[in-house]
Amino acid sequence: MARQKKLRDGEDAARAVDERSPLLSNARRESSSSVVVDGCVDVEREAHAATVDTSPSDRGIPTAAVVKIVAILLIGTFTANADGSLVMATHPTIASEFDDLENSSWLFVAFALAGAATQTLVGVTLSFSNLGKLTWKQYGKLSDVYGRRALLMVAYLLFSIGCAMVGVGRTMWQVVVGRVISGSGGSALNVLGLLLITDLVPLRDVAAWQAGVNLAATLGRSLGAPVGGWLADTIGWRWSFLGQAPIFLVAVLLCWFFLPDGEPGEKEDEAETTGTKPGEAKASPLAKVDFLGAALLALFLLAFLLPIEIGGTKVPWTHPLIFVLLGAAAVLGGLFGAVEEWWAKEPIFPLELLKHRDIVLTYVITGAQVAAQLGLMFSVPLYFQVTQRVSNTIAGLHLFPAVAGNAIGGVLAGYLIKRTGRYKSLLIIATIASSFSYFLLLLRWHGDTNVWESLYIVPGGFGAGLVQSAGIISVQAAVNPKHKAAATSGIFLTFQIGMILGLACVSAVMMETMKWRLDALLKGMDLGAMARKTIIEKATSNVDFIDHADSGIANAIVQSYVEGLGFSHGVSLI
Repeated sequence: MARQKKLRDGEDAARAVDERSPLLSNARRESSSSVVVDGCVDVEREAHAATVDTSPSDRGIPTAAVVKIVAILLIGTFTANADGSLVMATHPTIASEFDDLENSSWLFVAFALAGAATQTLVGVTLSFSNLGKLTWKQYGKLSDVYGRRALLMVAYLLFSIGCAMVGVGRTMWQVVVGRVISGSGGSALNVLGLLLITDLVPLRDVAAWQAGVNLAATLGRSLGAPVGGWLADTIGWRWSFLGQAPIFLVAVLLCWFFLPDGEPGEKEDEAETTGTKPGEAKASPLAKVDFLGAALLALFLLAFLLPIEIGGTKVPWTHPLIFVLLGAAAVLGGLFGAVEEWWAKEPIFPLELLKHRDIVLTYVITGAQVAAQLGLMFSVPLYFQVTQRVSNTIAGLHLFPAVAGNAIGGVLAGYLIKRTGRYKSLLIIATIASSFSYFLLLLRWHGDTNVWESLYIVPGGFGAGLVQSAGIISVQAAVNPKHKAAATSGIFLTFQIGMILGLACVSAVMMETMKWRLDALLKGMDLGAMARKTIIEKATSNVDFIDHADSGIANAIVQSYVEGLGFSHGVSLI
């Protein structure tokens, strides 16, 4: 009841703030301490009236300190994004080595599931005070207890261990376990980086700084696919992952030696972060962490997303396991809501955020955009490896147009938001651009794609880049600074869920369509049921089976894959 009253009071105080209000108005700064969400704070018409805070040094934070911290974060940003595009380019080869091409999507899904399960707990992290002193804020969660340096070191270490396990894995599921461990560490990297930037620089400049981080991410994605493909073609895909392990270990050492541990200012905020008065016994900082809420949210996500991944492919949709998992998801979701609303002293994700229209719409738009784009990125290397039998290197290079479009969209969004303060129109433009891209693929990619037609994926990447910058700023502008960490973690959680949904839907539609079409084509060749089953199993287990099959059967396999991938583009368009 107290929380609901607080929300109502905050809403009354925020009525003067609407979508035309400045991002950095003084009134908003003064009232934000008691408001859960400030309304849609947009500078669509009054950007010129915003309080201008043009550099970190204006807030008392030396620019050199900002650059040093961001540079350490960029190591993880660059390498983690290189890892992602590397897997995109080589997943057919990795899965085919284990004769398990049908399950290649698990290389992504395992990573995303682990990230989603750990996102809110490790993602809601530290803040810097606007006085320039390093302090721990109320929603520091795990960072309050263990420190931001320790948390980032753990994230880097987990990613290193996961990459090493992938490199030495002898079965497909050992490799998947390695991806789970990497995903657990990777969930912290993006959120930590963004929150540090948003706390170090003015909100109006966040997109510009984030665009710089996006450039590092883009460089990683650009190099990861072709370099990883080249390594797979020369010395083997395993070294693509084994080579990442020492890089993350170096990042751990850099964090230890150069990243502040947050001790300055800790005593100044002691009363705020512990809830005690000076002289009183200080409560354990572990009591501030909503472990029960985090565990229930993780279990809910696993129970909800797992049926989407295995339904229709591993087990029929009518299998009892599907209903058990969905029922468990409903129960766990209800328990999570009850704990956050009535039990947790400091909820890991305040449910009041979901009552704010603009925050919910931003989550939905960004989640759908990520789902569509990841589905596309998953299918592109497989399309060219099947239809043109290209190497891993060339398959990776075919991802570059989408990556370039993503970089252009991210940089352009950062520039426009900094210059004009507008971001809502960018979300609309992103949706139109991406839809145009998926429509072109559905219309033109039928197996004989030339170089110019391979550029059809540029608008899709461009739209994704716009959404990544504009969506984050939309949430940052709408939410009370007190809940900024939770809301930011929520949007990255939305990215993870969108990734899982996109990959699961695209993979399932593509494989089921391919099997159905191939069976029909083989039946037209007067092949028996057992022969058709054997061919379908081999075709869905190893992409290289095309090279060993008779020409007629090979053509049927290629045609079936093309039709299946075409249906997957339709899923992205929808």
